Amino acid sequence: MRWDDFRSSDNIEDRRGEGGGGGGFGFPGGGAGGLGIGTIVVLLIIGWVTGINPAILIGGAQQIGRGGQQEERVDPQTQQRRRQQPTDDAGRFAAKILGNTEDVWSQILPNQTGKQYTPTTMVLYTGGTRSGCGSAQAAMGPFYCPLDKKVYLDVSFFNEMKTKFGVKGDFAYAYVIAHEVGHHIQDVLGILPRVQQRQQQASSKREANALSVRVELMADCLAGVWAKNSNDKWNAMDQSDIDEALRAASAIGDDKLQEQSQGYAVPDSFTHGSSEQRMRWFMTGYKSGQTRSCDTFRAAGAN
Repeated sequence: MRWDDFRSSDNIEDRRGEGGGGGGFGFPGGGAGGLGIGTIVVLLIIGWVTGINPAILIGGAQQIGRGGQQEERVDPQTQQRRRQQPTDDAGRFAAKILGNTEDVWSQILPNQTGKQYTPTTMVLYTGGTRSGCGSAQAAMGPFYCPLDKKVYLDVSFFNEMKTKFGVKGDFAYAYVIAHEVGHHIQDVLGILPRVQQRQQQASSKREANALSVRVELMADCLAGVWAKNSNDKWNAMDQSDIDEALRAASAIGDDKLQEQSQGYAVPDSFTHGSSEQRMRWFMTGYKSGQTRSCDTFRAAGAN
């Protein structure tokens, strides 16, 4: 993938080297900290939809509920340093892929949906940091926080993709970023709040999980839409790049991950989709280049 000519995003917040930064969040005392049951239910739903540990979301909400007593305070010098463009290869790569998603979505989202695109910010960190959803930890993998509209990425995840999942290549890593930006697209379109409402009404964890799968498969499809439109304009990828994305999608399918960890898969517990589903929906977006092709909620074959 020829990414070096892409524009670097200015919406990068580089917190690497600042230490863990996750203290004070989580699920303090194992209780609900005075949160109402309705709030807890909503946070549980957000956790199902985004893949974020619900305890972390509840912990973050507790801090807000206490008037932001442990809200991160950043001095101007630190804030200025965070906003500087990364100079290392991994940081430059993340900034340029994010910049390209901005260039693509700012053009095609209004044309295809009538909605203006408001960019997300990508937070680069090492080990752990604070997010609007509570503590961000490298072990969680990349995620989108709908509460602060930011994507969180510890770039060491790219090395984990190589060593743990056997997946490598620039476009495989770009697919991961594009998938998280896909969740931001869902937020811009108002899809995430509607799913949260539907999950409130779900009669079982199985039904809630099925909704989560559809959200994740849509994000895969939106990553494909980005790839198609980016390549049409910049011609920066070839078939080998698409193969890299498909290998990545396959490697992180729920069935494959469960088989590796416990020896068997439990489809009712899937939250992101099987390897086959994730590859299929990425290709659905890539072949069409159209946001409307990603409606996994109307597609009978999504599950």
